[in-house]
Amino acid sequence: MSPEHAETNAMLIAVSRWIDSAPANQGRAPEALLWGRVAKVGEEAGEVIAALVGALGHNPRKGVHDTMEHVEYELLDVTMTALCAVAHLRSPCGGTPDLLGLLQQHIRTVHERSGAPAEAPQETE
Repeated sequence: MSPEHAETNAMLIAVSRWIDSAPANQGRAPEALLWGRVAKVGEEAGEVIAALVGALGHNPRKGVHDTMEHVEYELLDVTMTALCAVAHLRSPCGGTPDLLGLLQQHIRTVHERSGAPAEAPQETE
């Protein structure tokens, strides 16, 4: 694991543990904590949709009031929230999960299953 990979993994786990240690989560049953984590992924997905509606102006009353950069930010928020949920899910197993390694393996599996070319096509000018 590269130092950058390890640092990013450590930050994700730290955020996940910070969420678990919040006072509101202290008295919750493990199943309720997991439900909260998974539901949060859905909530973040809703924020992506709201940003996209705003960026494309799909609400005639509001018009265009957001940016594609914000859509991208919210998509990354979904990714981070999901990775933190995986960290939470794996926390009872002990040790420190390699979240980026798990993501990389998942991407590799989906890529192989898709039959997509090994390299992205070069952009033309």
